Formats: sequence, structure tokens, C-alpha cells
Amino acid sequence: MQKRVAGRVATLVKGYPRLSETFIAQEIRGLEERGIEQLIVSLRQPQEGQVHPVHRAIEAELLYLPEYLKDDPARVRAGRAFAEAQPGFAAAHAAFEADLARDRTANRHRRFGQACVLARELPADIAWLHTHYLHTPASVARYAAMILQVGWSFSAHAKDIWTSADWELTEKLGSAAFGVTCTRVNLDHLRSLAPDPSRVELVYHGLDLSAVLAPERDASADRPFRLVSVGRTVEKKGYGDLIRALAGLRDRDWTLDHVGGGPLTAKLKAQADKAGIGERIVWHGSRDRRFVFGLLARSDAFVLPSRIARSGDRDGIPNVLMEAQAHRLAVVSTAVSAIPELVEDGKTGLLVPQKDPAALRGAIERLMVDPALRQRLGEAGEARVRARFSPEPGIDRVAELLAQAARGSASRAVAGAA
Repeated sequence: MQKRVAGRVATLVKGYPRLSETFIAQEIRGLEERGIEQLIVSLRQPQEGQVHPVHRAIEAELLYLPEYLKDDPARVRAGRAFAEAQPGFAAAHAAFEADLARDRTANRHRRFGQACVLARELPADIAWLHTHYLHTPASVARYAAMILQVGWSFSAHAKDIWTSADWELTEKLGSAAFGVTCTRVNLDHLRSLAPDPSRVELVYHGLDLSAVLAPERDASADRPFRLVSVGRTVEKKGYGDLIRALAGLRDRDWTLDHVGGGPLTAKLKAQADKAGIGERIVWHGSRDRRFVFGLLARSDAFVLPSRIARSGDRDGIPNVLMEAQAHRLAVVSTAVSAIPELVEDGKTGLLVPQKDPAALRGAIERLMVDPALRQRLGEAGEARVRARFSPEPGIDRVAELLAQAARGSASRAVAGAA
């Protein structure tokens, strides 16, 4: 058995790099700056052609696991043979079998296979695993940690929590040494399921907004009112509700710019065309941060009509809302999940009930007709997001926890050698 020594941390992610997950990249880079060396382990190959500047700044090495076990059977066989020779394999396999009994899917087999590959290929200077997301990446981390008899921890965000079964969350919360999550709503839910609630902490991930300069806005009434939204075209973003709301504002002069890819784009375009407002909406698809910031600087209001999807998936605190507020934009969103932790209705933005196009229409119309309200909400939103949602305290805390974990694993290694 290869002896492990404390050094780098293996940071597991579902896919890397991803434009929609710059907050993860930001944390990885922030940990590097605080002396936490890492190996990034990705369950998937990159699927986007663009990267954020923070991805270019990251120094960590990358390890891509086989996305599907059939993609590299020799690598998977070698991983399984290695894993079976480890003293922790029996416990890991028992955990896998118990999980499989409740979730008989190919996905479950894939995660155990990936865990075996990771166990074999993990460099000897890594004695701690940290995973972003409590769903599939945490499954791989948990199985691999058990095989290698090392510790692991997690950062939980949104979809990974709310689309996972309670039994599985409880198993992972009991296995992990510690975990952090980015909203109070998430924290309360996870602590209610954790065998030891004290192991889960609230750490707002925040955003680095130092490079964002709020522009002076043109409040002229001699042009259309410019709305902007950024988000994937998936159910939880509520864009069908937005189109229904805007259809009720046909008599107003407005345009909408949407940025983001996703599976529902064609359906939403057809919905807008049928409602007679298709010509007023520009669907930009996935674009980089510079393009998004240019739109935010030129727009009058930002709207994100989030809802709870039928699967249970929902937003946490969407980064795009923070970016819009940093640009001093008045925002309209919904009182879903942790959004009220960022947006205070009537103070730093407007909140309406989810799945309520009429209320959404009313909030947008309020901003259209009241420049003073837009200015007041925009200024208050910018002040609050800059004061309360800096990434530095959160990254400091994660670095502290990981450093403590590394010291603990080093002490165990020394004791084992003696």
C-alpha cells in the first residue's frame, strides 16, 4: 500500500472549467493564495469553449476521471484491481452496495468505478479530499476516501442538496469530517439531517467585485427600457414566467437581453414569438464575463424569476444577482430559497412570489415608471452586496478548515509510521 503524506488537497468537481461555476474557481484560486496547494479532480471533460480569467490564474494540476466507465475500460480495471488490494475496500464496497440497494442506477456504478480510478491515481502527497457538491462528486469522494482511509470534506451549494434523497445526505454528512454551505436555508436543512450538526458551517462564498465599477446610468425616456437576465434556460430559472409577465407589458416600450445556454431556449423563443414579443428579446447564449458586464452596465434593470423545479432543484444565492447589484442595477427576483438573504424586498430590490407572472409584471412595471425607485434600490443593493458578500472571509474560513485537516492527517501519518 502506498504511504500517504499530508501535502496537497484533492479538490473534486463535477466538471472543469465551467463559466457557470466561477465561484468555485474563485475559491480554488483563493485557497492557492493562502498556501493550500491542490489537485483539481474533474468527473467530466470541459464542455465549453470559453474560460473565465480566474481559470487562467489557477496553478493546480488537473486530473480528469473517465466520464463513462466504457470510455477507458483498461484504466477502470486497473483502478478496481488497485482498490481491491486496499484495506479500506471492504468498507467502501459495503457502502456502495447499501447505496445501490436504494438507488439501482448506472450512475451509482459509475461513481464507484471513478472512485476506484481516483484511489489508484491519486498522488502520494494527497491525504485529504474536498468536494464541491454533495451529489455525484461527493459519492466519488466518499468511496475513494474509504478505500484509501483518508479524510474528506465538502462544500454544498444548491441543486446538490435539494435533488438528493435525505437518506443519502445523512450518509454523506455522517461520513465527512466537515462541510460548509453557502446559504442559511441550506445550513438549516443539512443540520436537520446530519448525525453531528456542528460539522456543517455557513460560509457565504461571495464574489470578487473589486474590478466592477458601477456606471452612471442614462435615465432617458427616449429609448426602450432595457431589461437583462443571465441564467441557464432550465426550469428553476422561471423564464417561462418572465415571458408571460412581459407579454402583459406589450404596450410598454422595452427590450430584454438574455445570456445563458440551456435546453429550453428553443421552447422559450417559440413561447415569446407566440406571445408577440419575440422581436424584443435577444437570446445571446453562453457568453463570457466581459460581455455580461457590458450588458449590465448598459441596462436599466435585472430580472431573475427563480422557482423551485419539480425535481426540487432551486437556486441558492445566484451570483448573477450579486453581479447585477454590484453594477448598481435595480433587481427583480422571487422569494425562493436563499434569495431573500441577499435581496431585501423594497430595500435592495423587489421580490415577488415564485410562479406568479402577474406579480412579476407588476414589479417590472414599477421599475419602468419610477426612475427614482430604480436609483434607490440600485444604490442600496450595491452597498449591501459589497459590504456583506465579499469572498474573503469565506475563503479564509475554508482555508483554515483545510489546513487543520491537513495537520491532522499529517499527525496520523507520523503516528502510523511510528
